[in-house]
Amino acid sequence: MTQTVELPLWLFLLILVFAAVTLASHFLFPSVRWFFRRRLERAVRRLNTRLQRPIQPFKLARRHDMIQRLIYDPQVGQAVQNFAREERVPEAVAFETARRYAREIVPSFSAVAYFSVAIRLTRMLSNAFYNVRLSYMDEQALREIDPDATVVFVMNHRSNMDYVLVTYLAAQQSALSYAVGEWARVWPLSRLIRAMGAYFIRRKSGSELYRQVLACYVRHATEAGVTQAMFPEGGLSLTGALARPKLGLLKYIIDASDPDGRDVVFVPVALNYDRVLEDTILTKAALGNERRFRARIGVITWWILKQIGRRLVGRYQRFGVASVRYGRPVSLRAFRADHDANLMTDLARDLMVGIKAAIPLVPGPAACWLVREKGEIPEEDAVQLIDQLLRRNGTTEPLERSAIEASIQQLVDRRILKRENGKISSTGQRVDLLDYYAASAPVDAKTALAAPAKEISAPAGS
Repeated sequence: MTQTVELPLWLFLLILVFAAVTLASHFLFPSVRWFFRRRLERAVRRLNTRLQRPIQPFKLARRHDMIQRLIYDPQVGQAVQNFAREERVPEAVAFETARRYAREIVPSFSAVAYFSVAIRLTRMLSNAFYNVRLSYMDEQALREIDPDATVVFVMNHRSNMDYVLVTYLAAQQSALSYAVGEWARVWPLSRLIRAMGAYFIRRKSGSELYRQVLACYVRHATEAGVTQAMFPEGGLSLTGALARPKLGLLKYIIDASDPDGRDVVFVPVALNYDRVLEDTILTKAALGNERRFRARIGVITWWILKQIGRRLVGRYQRFGVASVRYGRPVSLRAFRADHDANLMTDLARDLMVGIKAAIPLVPGPAACWLVREKGEIPEEDAVQLIDQLLRRNGTTEPLERSAIEASIQQLVDRRILKRENGKISSTGQRVDLLDYYAASAPVDAKTALAAPAKEISAPAGS
């Protein structure tokens, strides 16, 4: 037992490495994880005192534990058996397929990443790109939502900046859990998005097993009261107008709700922009038969470098106004009582109507609609009418006339509009963009904008 044993140096070093790994994994790492988790739990408790809707324990559960809950759920278990029978594969293979789907869907929310990194980053990007405006159709109704209800923000999808804007503006309410498409499943972007609590979904999956795993995750999140955000259109608008809603996620949320349990409250949220960063890509995609966005990484990198260069030389200008407006909330419990027969289709229709009614007025789309309808219009008349409508549109603060003039100037600089003899009209060069922005103007504003010129001669604010 006390004899000397000779070993090659490489073997001795390998033994030391294995011993160190074993020590760390069995003794050090569990203690370190426990120490930091206790600190995180205390930080979340302090954070919850400042949020209108506290972070639910479900979001803080370890990702591994949530994956286990999904794949051993009875609903998923039955789907695994059906999959194995239909595909004629062993149940073990079907079970591993379900596990892969669960790993693909389940996020790994980090309160530190969300509130320390993501919120600061979204605030910086939002204010760097846009003059951000926030308004409400019924702020009191939002404040009176049951604190125990599951809140689902239902939004129109204009730009990938939607995620950034709403995350920033909802920072004082809660941490949002987004349903994110396959475009974001790219490393390292996917790691950041998972840390922010988003879950990935396949927009066009023909697998019943996949749909059951996704439905199971949405059910668990809804039952736990997790604040969610979804885009019922299922993708970016190619025309500027609202598209028909997809019913998949909405069905999962309705199926997960208990009429006698926790209520689900849907909050329509409408977004509008003076300039959508992807507008050229989207209008080109609208000409084809497939939703393919040909945005090459080189083009995107060059665009970012160009904006940085403009800022360094003092020539950078923001892209105008970005406006977010909260609509009137819809209680699923109350809605179910009146629409039990066609609950899902009626609810989807009413939510889209709510989003449409909440779409905020911004100067650029208003000017495009005026030009498209009237051919040409005195610029001063256009500025004055848009100014009056903005003051009636419920914004938190009136928009300065200089911001309206800057929005029109941006359209002129991009050759969407032209200015001659004090009048603005279409250049005829970028009609697709003119139509795209005109389609995004809110319906009530279009009615007012169609007023004869003599009706807009009163001074602003009269």
